[in-house]
Amino acid sequence: MSEAPKRVRVTADAPPRRPPTYTRGIALPGAPVDEADAVYARALMRSQLRLALGTVAGFVLVVVALTLTIALIPEIGRVLVWGLPLSWLLQAYAFYPVILVFAVLYVRTAARNERRYRALRDRE
Repeated sequence: MSEAPKRVRVTADAPPRRPPTYTRGIALPGAPVDEADAVYARALMRSQLRLALGTVAGFVLVVVALTLTIALIPEIGRVLVWGLPLSWLLQAYAFYPVILVFAVLYVRTAARNERRYRALRDRE
């Protein structure tokens, strides 16, 4: 039998890294980086994060309020609609419109934030 071939380690210098470059929101190699674009992008991300956290907090608040209403008012369970207790129907179907309302509000506000920051960036 022959011996296993000897392993050789090949190394090379890494090419120099260039900072990311942006043109109209698209990263392009070789284009100059505008420091103002980076500032606007960070501000937009913070704004979108605040919007997302506010939306989640509002949604949780509404869901907790609806759940507490169902739990603390026992008469809701005694009302029958189509042979089912109203509390069951509320638990099964009342959350979907709430989800839809919060989703639509979030998307509209996020789009408005992006339009405002785009207009701010393009003004310079």
